[in-house]
Amino acid sequence: MEKIWLSSYPPGVPAEIDVNEFSSLGDLFEKSCARYANSEAYVSFGKAITYAELDAQSARWGAYLQSQLKLAPGARIAVMMPNCLQYPIAVFGALRAGYTVVNCNPLYTPRELEHQLKDSGAEVIVIVENFCVTLQEVLAHTAIRQVVVTGLGDLLGFPKSLLVNFVLRHVKKLVPPWRIPAALRFKDALAQGGAHSLKKVPVTHQDIAFLQYTGGTTGVAKGAMLTHRNIIANLQQAHAWIKPVVREGDETIVTALPLYHIFALTANCLTFMKIGARNVLIANPRDIPGFIKELARTPFTVMTGVNTLFNALVNNPEFAKLDFSSLRLTLGGGMAVQRAVAERWKAVTGCPLAEAYGLTETSPAVCINPLDIKEYNGAIGLPVPSTEVVLRDDEGKDQPVGSRGELCVRGPQVMKGYYGRPDETAKVMTEDGFLRTGDIAVMDEQGFLRIVDRKKDMILVSGFNVYPNEVEDVAAACPGVLECAAVGVPDEKSGEAVKLFIVRKDPALKVEAVMDFCRERLTGYKMPRYVEFRDEMPKTNVGKILRRALRDEEMKKHAA
Repeated sequence: MEKIWLSSYPPGVPAEIDVNEFSSLGDLFEKSCARYANSEAYVSFGKAITYAELDAQSARWGAYLQSQLKLAPGARIAVMMPNCLQYPIAVFGALRAGYTVVNCNPLYTPRELEHQLKDSGAEVIVIVENFCVTLQEVLAHTAIRQVVVTGLGDLLGFPKSLLVNFVLRHVKKLVPPWRIPAALRFKDALAQGGAHSLKKVPVTHQDIAFLQYTGGTTGVAKGAMLTHRNIIANLQQAHAWIKPVVREGDETIVTALPLYHIFALTANCLTFMKIGARNVLIANPRDIPGFIKELARTPFTVMTGVNTLFNALVNNPEFAKLDFSSLRLTLGGGMAVQRAVAERWKAVTGCPLAEAYGLTETSPAVCINPLDIKEYNGAIGLPVPSTEVVLRDDEGKDQPVGSRGELCVRGPQVMKGYYGRPDETAKVMTEDGFLRTGDIAVMDEQGFLRIVDRKKDMILVSGFNVYPNEVEDVAAACPGVLECAAVGVPDEKSGEAVKLFIVRKDPALKVEAVMDFCRERLTGYKMPRYVEFRDEMPKTNVGKILRRALRDEEMKKHAA
């Protein structure tokens, strides 16, 4: 497809980016730390660390991994924590030392965590103590050699660190009792690393920076191999897009989305690190009143988020009382931005909400709307620099402008493949190097793309992928279930929600029993919101359950 979208690029945005400007993410990080040494890099619970401090602390962590644990280059380091100062230290330290980061969702159930740790072969995990009870259950079944534990307040300085940890442990009781005998405190690991120097390790563009897990069509989470080249390319693409409107060394970005999610990881943690921004970390964005109080203390210039977050903020009367005079850029991704939310956001803040689109497999950005748009346009934007897109039918034929087709992407940000799963990689990568996204799109004559349908059965809940097979695998194991099917249904808050259809083996089976069974085995966003019992399922002539037929029924109900 001809790159007709280039004519719609905002002034100052190039058609191509230079992926060779940095030799690795460690190279980029060290250059930013040297350039912005005295500027604040991250702020958490009111405590700030500068780029120089981040440089020193991450070097200690990397040296600990190299010299104390003597890990081989490329070893997997799992990181399981919400947004806090320890996160960038752990991630950048591991990358600088030549290791691969495995991001783990802190809300994982033991089943989900065990799979990811075993599949990735992680040898070390650094984890916030709130979630150690989960790790404790599965540790013996993994290859983890060393557990490094931290309290959320550990790096906040005296007396705030004591106060925050005390409240979390004893007042809010958010730290369940746990026992991992060989666990080491994160601060002690940093102290041990301080006795050594961080060794320079040759890291190439083809080395894996992140094993970023995403749901699978087989119901098993797969690790997308994101190389240093992939991530550097995507942050260069994002930077090229925002460069005309941001001021290097003079931005404050609010990071409410979890950094373990690919959107915030690349957009907030990495892209804005490159330009020396001040990154305000929100540990618990679900606490909307607390989040708004934090915003009131911080003149912020940039915010990223998902539709559900923006919706929750604009529907809180306290949010409208904030000072938005410094806010110049708001970026929405992870899920579709709804027109009503975008219009309300602009009415309250005076700042347009620009929608972007991406996938874990593309590091993640594929398309972004021009940042000079005045109103919501319903599009996912234009392909970012150095990116090719085509729309293809079921036979793999390219479709012309104005016609529907599966959105396929080729560019330097597209993953190396799924770790240890060449069969799954082959399902999504074409012979000519395009990634099949599973989303059906239409491109207009200006090059703007709109998502009109979804080819795959994935459910998108508040920006997180939920694959029906995983929900069904869990529900099918529930006593009393004969058959089940999970589909996505429209939801005002989360975009989509999971609905579970069940044919009972035991007529006495209740909804509550199904929900309790699933709750023990699925992260919250994967939980069925609705359960419906049926006498039979719609099926193909070979007996395959027709999820699409169930989903179409639900869409008709919603429309009615």
